[in-house]
Amino acid sequence: MTARFSLFVLSILVVATALTVPASGANREHQQLMADIRMLQEQTQQLQAQLVGVTDALKNVASRLDAQAETTRKAFADQTLLVNSVSGDLRVIREKVDDSNVRLSSLAQEVEAVRLTMSQAPSAAAAAGELPPGTPPQATPPAGAALGESPQKLFDAAWGDYTAGQYSLAITGFTNYVKSFPTLEKAGEAQWYIGEAQYALGSYRDAVAAYDRVISDFPTSRLVPDAYYKRGVALNALGQVDRARESWEFVVKTYPSSDAGRLARQKLDLLIKKQPVID
Repeated sequence: MTARFSLFVLSILVVATALTVPASGANREHQQLMADIRMLQEQTQQLQAQLVGVTDALKNVASRLDAQAETTRKAFADQTLLVNSVSGDLRVIREKVDDSNVRLSSLAQEVEAVRLTMSQAPSAAAAAGELPPGTPPQATPPAGAALGESPQKLFDAAWGDYTAGQYSLAITGFTNYVKSFPTLEKAGEAQWYIGEAQYALGSYRDAVAAYDRVISDFPTSRLVPDAYYKRGVALNALGQVDRARESWEFVVKTYPSSDAGRLARQKLDLLIKKQPVID
C-alpha cells in the first residue's frame, strides 16, 4: 500500500509539475510582450513629441520664407518702380536732346545764312560804289535766297508749293535753296524734290538729271537709294528700259534692305516676267 501510495503521489507531482511549468513560461512571455508594448508606446510618444517639434520648426521656416518672399516682392516692386521712373526720366531727357539737336541744326542754318549775308554785303556795297578805291573785288555769291533769309523758311516755302501741287514754283524754291545753301544737310533733300517735281510735271529727262545730281552732288544723303530707284522709273517712262534696269539692279545690289531696294526688286521681277512696268 505504501509503495502504491507513494507512486500515486509521485504521479500527481509529475502532472502538477508538467501543468505548472508551461503556465509560468506563458506568464513570462506575456510580461515580456507587455514590456515591449510599453517600450513601443514610449517610443511612439517620443516620436510624436519630435514630430511636434519638427512641425513647429517647419512652421517657423515657412513663416520666415513668407516674410522673406514678401520682402523680396516689395524690393522687386520698388526696383521696378525705380526702373520705370528712370526710364521715364531718360525718355524726357532723350526728347529734350532731340529737341536741342533740332534747334542746333536750325541755329546752324541761321548762322550759315548770316555768314552768306555778310559775304554778300561787300558785293552789294561794291555794286553801290560804297567801297573805297583799291578794294579787291569780292566774288558774287550765287543768286538764290534773299539777303538774310532763313534756310528753313526758304525750304518750307518750297515744300508748301510742292505739297500744293505748284510744282514749277517748288522747283524754283528748291533750286534757290540748293544754290544758296549747298552745304546744308537738307540740300540733298531739296535736290531730290526737284526731281520729284519734274517727274510730276512729266519732264522725265529733267527728272533724270535732277536725280543724277542727288547721286553725284550729295553722295551721303539718305535719299541716294531713292534717287537711283526714281531715276530708273523716269528712264523707264522715257522708254530707256535697259538703263532703267541698270539703275534698279544697282539699288538692289547696293541697298538691298532699303525701301528703294525692295521697290526696285519688284520692277525687275516684272521685267523678268515680261510684264508691263507701270510707274
